[in-house]
Amino acid sequence: MPHILLGVSSGIAIYKTVDLVSKLRKENFEIDVIMSENTTKLISPSVFSAVGNCNVYTDTYQINGGYIIHTELSKKTDIFLLAPATANTIAKIANGFGDNLLTTTAIALPNNTPKVFVPTMNTRMYENKITLENIQKLKKIGWYLVEPETGHLACGDVGKGRYPENSKIIEMLKIILEEKKLNGKKILITAGPTQESIDPIRYITNHSSGKMGYALTKISKRMGAYVTLISGPTNIEKPYFIDEYIEIRTADEMYNEVVKRFKNFDIVIMTAAVADYTPVRKEDKKIKKANESLILELKRTKDILKEISRQRLKNQVIVGFAAETENIIEYGKEKLEKKQVNYIIANNASKVMGSNYSEVFLISKTQVLKFEGSKEYVAKKILDTISSNI
Repeated sequence: MPHILLGVSSGIAIYKTVDLVSKLRKENFEIDVIMSENTTKLISPSVFSAVGNCNVYTDTYQINGGYIIHTELSKKTDIFLLAPATANTIAKIANGFGDNLLTTTAIALPNNTPKVFVPTMNTRMYENKITLENIQKLKKIGWYLVEPETGHLACGDVGKGRYPENSKIIEMLKIILEEKKLNGKKILITAGPTQESIDPIRYITNHSSGKMGYALTKISKRMGAYVTLISGPTNIEKPYFIDEYIEIRTADEMYNEVVKRFKNFDIVIMTAAVADYTPVRKEDKKIKKANESLILELKRTKDILKEISRQRLKNQVIVGFAAETENIIEYGKEKLEKKQVNYIIANNASKVMGSNYSEVFLISKTQVLKFEGSKEYVAKKILDTISSNI
């Protein structure tokens, strides 16, 4: 269980840090919290202790039985996280000042301990040249920065300095902690459905949520890869910290984006549910309702997986996806042979499509592996298997 040492300085965004501690606990992190003296004037240490089921430290001289807090805590942690990080605390740490338990502990941390900071303050304070210089100092010596967002601030101003989503902070921690089995690899992933227009109002699509492709994207990034995601329309937030994100709508747009890019990647994972058919005619105006039946003529879309398999470079790994409703393994093996790819990820679409749960068969020429669990768990098992064979 990874240990997070959370330093909390006295920004007004501290109330969001309480939620961060709650989420860290739910993610099964072990937590210790250090609060500066001014922070305790904004919120009681007991709140953090109760929410995180953790120890909270506030006093440099709170020594018990020879346990010197700043040196002992600095030795045991896997990651030090400073959130919120005020301009004052950033300045102290960047310039080597240890005048309270929080700053002293930060300075006592071993050089190889990962350190993350989340600057949160008024936009004028954030954009002050001194603050920006101090932020760069910390980055230069290896601190990871989770940049503040732009928006309405507690003081009423609008600008950069807003506390980011806690899910973004936690994703940074996971990226740091994950073993980098795909370090140096470039991965292209497609996800989500496509939409094929009938007229300006209507379109053909499918029930794909994009969740599996987005999970593979997040895990690929955590494992050290350079990641590009090409996504059809979904209701999922763009994955944090990925290198390139491309939005498309139609099967033709997906084809164009994939074919022009895929040769630059070591691994291509085609999880998108691309429409097999598209209307022959796309009306410029809305088709008016009539009493008789409407007959819609469809034509085949371009086979993206077949095309990139035909053009593939030596040593490229191509992974296809087969969403089936019956004979899952049999049809998956047929697709593997027909498309001439390295792997097929096959699942029962009627069982897991749109769900946070996944049950897949990873099919290659030599084996069939079954993985089931959360989307992220299954994505990790798939990528572990692929990485061990390249």
